[in-house]
Amino acid sequence: MDNLTDIGVIKDILSRHGFSFSKALGQNFLVNPTVCPRIAELGGAEKGVGAIEIGTGVGVLTHELAKRADKVVAIEIDSRLIPVLKETLGEHNNVTIINDDVMKLDLHKVIKEHFQGMDVVLCANLPYYITSPIIMMLLESRLPLKSITVMVQKEAGTRLCAEMGTREAGAVTAAVRYYSEPELLFNVSRGSFMPSPNVDSCVIKLNVHKDGGFKAADEEFFFKTVRGAFSQRRKNLLNSLSSSMGIEKAKVTEAVAAADISPNARPEQLSMEDFLRLAESLKQKM
Repeated sequence: MDNLTDIGVIKDILSRHGFSFSKALGQNFLVNPTVCPRIAELGGAEKGVGAIEIGTGVGVLTHELAKRADKVVAIEIDSRLIPVLKETLGEHNNVTIINDDVMKLDLHKVIKEHFQGMDVVLCANLPYYITSPIIMMLLESRLPLKSITVMVQKEAGTRLCAEMGTREAGAVTAAVRYYSEPELLFNVSRGSFMPSPNVDSCVIKLNVHKDGGFKAADEEFFFKTVRGAFSQRRKNLLNSLSSSMGIEKAKVTEAVAAADISPNARPEQLSMEDFLRLAESLKQKM
């Protein structure tokens, strides 16, 4: 169906299926007809490519992905939407709908079963309340994805795509850049949704590092260091790390010096390379 962004059509379909929006699931369906085609195209959906979608709504983005990609697997947690999707996506024979929670689903298995030999991209309009957990799960799982293109709250997108060494950078910024190269594609106004949320959104693309990205000697300790550094942003690096990680300040001072970082530096001033050196230096001092 090509008129899935028509509010009248959407209301009619949802009414016939007895569907009502769930605040608990953060459901806001896109009604701006220009957004989903852009997500599908900029997200890399094309011939020879397989696409995964998380959170289908009534199938607006699914429809655009199915027109471009060879195969689409759409994951939707709300079982009430399954009969809706069977109606709205009935014309497509290249769409598989999985009614499950993406956080509990074995995506490695899904990709192996449905996209053997294909490049795979992932696109999603994510609920705001679970944006970061889903993105980090996708990245940390080291799925064989070419890219992850997602709609997120504008403020979250700014943090996720921030350059390291800037005021906007935080722990999640470093985590995202460890696995991918993020870019902000375009902004989306709150009026593009039904019901309309209280904030604006943006679409970002995470280009997954082909070689796996940065390599920390101890990934768990690296991320612990990053979280510790940003846990108290008003403090400098020495005080923040010492108090959050329970390490003697003298040892932190030695580690920071050994990593060739200024003792007065604040965490948002550090680059990825700085954090990698710092984590390794800290580990040696413990």
